[in-house]
Order: sequence, then structure tokens, then C-alpha cells
Amino acid sequence: MDQTVLYILLIFAISLGLTMLALIDIILKDFGSIKAKFIWHFIAIIPIIGWLVYLIFGFKKGQRKTSA
Repeated sequence: MDQTVLYILLIFAISLGLTMLALIDIILKDFGSIKAKFIWHFIAIIPIIGWLVYLIFGFKKGQRKTSA
């Protein structure tokens, strides 16, 4: 039973880390409108699968902001 709990915690920890990476990527990109960026933020924070949905569908939609 102890190993099961550790595996579940590991899955949640990895998911949290990937969610944070997705949110950072969303912050650094321009999606053309604030509304689109807002929607991608909400999608990315869906537990366990939000980062995966963003990676599959939203990762290539935005463009990196250029620093001036």
C-alpha cells in the first residue's frame, strides 16, 4: 500500500511540474488576444490532463514575444 501512495504522489508531482511549465510557456507567448491567452490558462490548470491538452493543441498556436 505504501508504494501505491508513492506512485500516486509521483504522478501528481510530475503533473504539477508539467502544468507549471505549460503556464510559464503561456505567459511567455502572444496568442493574438487576451481572451485566447485566458482560455489557454484555464485549460492548462485542469488537473492531470490540462498540460497535455495544451501541449497537443495549443503549444504551436502562440508566438514567442520578442524582447525589445
